[in-house]
Amino acid sequence: MFTFRGCTTALITPMTADQQVDYEGLHRLVDFQIQEGIDGLLAVGTTGESPTLNWEEHSKVIEKTGEYANNKCFTIAGTGSNSTQEAINGTQHAEEAGINAVLLVDPYYNGPSSLEIRREYIEPIAKQFPKMHIIPYIIPGRTGTQLFPQDLAILHQQYPNVHCVKEATGDIENMILTRQLCGKNFEILSGDDDKTYNMMVDPRVEAVGAISVVSNIAPGAVTDMIHYVLDGNKEAAKTIHQALQPLFDIVTVKTQEVTPYGSVTCKARNPLAFKTLMNILGMPSGPCRQPLGKMTPAGLEIVLANAHKVYETNPQVLEPIADYFGVNLKDRLYNKECLVGLTYA
Repeated sequence: MFTFRGCTTALITPMTADQQVDYEGLHRLVDFQIQEGIDGLLAVGTTGESPTLNWEEHSKVIEKTGEYANNKCFTIAGTGSNSTQEAINGTQHAEEAGINAVLLVDPYYNGPSSLEIRREYIEPIAKQFPKMHIIPYIIPGRTGTQLFPQDLAILHQQYPNVHCVKEATGDIENMILTRQLCGKNFEILSGDDDKTYNMMVDPRVEAVGAISVVSNIAPGAVTDMIHYVLDGNKEAAKTIHQALQPLFDIVTVKTQEVTPYGSVTCKARNPLAFKTLMNILGMPSGPCRQPLGKMTPAGLEIVLANAHKVYETNPQVLEPIADYFGVNLKDRLYNKECLVGLTYA
């Protein structure tokens, strides 16, 4: 049976300065991931800015990711939508492009019930594409709705191609219930980097891997952490988890910003912080597409402080970037010229 055990990178979609997709940069990022031993690649998830890519770009990034990966790892396409027909069209293209699986995020904003998500969204796609592996993606904090474990278990029972979930609820009880109802052969993947280790070592959950944001920058380290757990070496995995913690902490960056009308919370959500750090490190990245924009100066300070901590205490985590992209990490991390244009004034 096909398995998603291991580490899949939710690929950043690099952009040119004028916010066009940088396909040459994408090729370099895919090559870097494969060189570092990644198990899988997800094209055009939320991290890949799926909300602001039009469907032509969406399909081309998926197609190119599959082409660049060249069967050296498994490939997943983010084809979810709040329109079932759009998701079907995207899945059709992914299948024609030779992609192994599709990730179907719960339909956002229009807010279908769990029953409707199962019957009017996942079921039609699983039925129409029986050879395509279907991965429901459950992240109520972004979508405002949720496929519940009960409906997920029904899908798993009825459709052999639904045997995995990307779990990003942050709710341990939901994870435990998913394992209880879906059984031992069902694969739970962490959708939250900071929770991956605990989800994998918790015998009530037994996650088998992750779809990771942090592995855009540290694919080798995140992959090693996950495989150490799979191989039973929890202590070695925990050591890597601790080394990566500063990077886990900046997937979302919260700051308090001063306005003429009082202080407000500013939340820089994924992929903004990681795109910013990739720019600093000299990796293909470019800007985010609007309405995502730039970090605040306070947010950038948090990103830099955490990156400095990793570089100074566990330099081996970032060394592959220097080797592959030919950059001087110390110069880029401590040279203020590398920060120009990355924040709001």
